[in-house]
Amino acid sequence: MDLSQSPFTILIVDDDEGHVELVRRNLRRIAVGNPIVSLQNGARALDFIFRRAEFSARRGTDLLILLDINMPGSINGVEVLRQIKQDPGTRKTPVIMLSTTDDPREVALCYELGCSVYITKPVDSIQFIEAVKRLGLFLQVIRVATCETECSLEASQR
Repeated sequence: MDLSQSPFTILIVDDDEGHVELVRRNLRRIAVGNPIVSLQNGARALDFIFRRAEFSARRGTDLLILLDINMPGSINGVEVLRQIKQDPGTRKTPVIMLSTTDDPREVALCYELGCSVYITKPVDSIQFIEAVKRLGLFLQVIRVATCETECSLEASQR
């Protein structure tokens, strides 16, 4: 599946550069050509997602977010996920949680908040690649459905 045909940006939020590079390498291995942005903390991620501060001029709307849970600062990945899913404009944004923790309570909380997939680090390449492919397909389906709905509304208004 060629995800580069989908005009979404992949946002990696992780303070560990080694993990970021592993994710990038896995994405390159499956020939993902989408833009990739990496940020090291939750506060900057929220600014990017909600187009605030230095990211206020960010273009493009669709994101696929790969989100670490444990990050420095006062805003961890769970709080970023909570804010994404509480906002009507970003609620449908797919989020893959990446964590070294496999605590069932943490996993359950992330799914309750609306994460798409929870992957335990170190990242299993096959599991990660399959998750990205499924979410890329999900974004394409949503885009087609949205286009069909908008096209139907435009046609009925003529």
